[in-house]
Amino acid sequence: MSATVTVTVTGAAAAAEARLWLGTPYRHQAALRGVGCDCLGLVRGVWQGLYGSEPEAPPPYSGTWAESAPSGSEPLMEAAARHLVPVPGPLADYRAAPGDVLLFRFRAHLPARHCAVATGPDRMIHAHDRARVAEVALTPWWRRHCAGAFRFPPIRGLTQP
Repeated sequence: MSATVTVTVTGAAAAAEARLWLGTPYRHQAALRGVGCDCLGLVRGVWQGLYGSEPEAPPPYSGTWAESAPSGSEPLMEAAARHLVPVPGPLADYRAAPGDVLLFRFRAHLPARHCAVATGPDRMIHAHDRARVAEVALTPWWRRHCAGAFRFPPIRGLTQP
């Protein structure tokens, strides 16, 4: 007889998966470790490393998609809410934990347009234009621009004998 179990994806596992992407060159819309990725591609790649496949394929997007998004829309935040678990509590009290997915808004009137994976309370891994994936300090500037924090969900439905 077999039973369905839920396996928790730990933040440490997500942070370790993100570290495998360090040094990957920036490539818009890509998600191939060692070959190229953008910030969304990094999070997509970590998801694939943890779960094996993506929950949905993102639509094609331009480098300036956030500036042309319909007023009031939050495509990145909405996608994160569909597949990730929101970190409870107000962002003002938030302390980053390893594996948390962080979303950033660079202008108050625009949607969140950048994402990263936290590796600790003061560090994150991200991909940005003209640079390789890097682990950097989660400085006060980044904290001021943080618009959301999420965690990877547990893996459900695995069958064990």
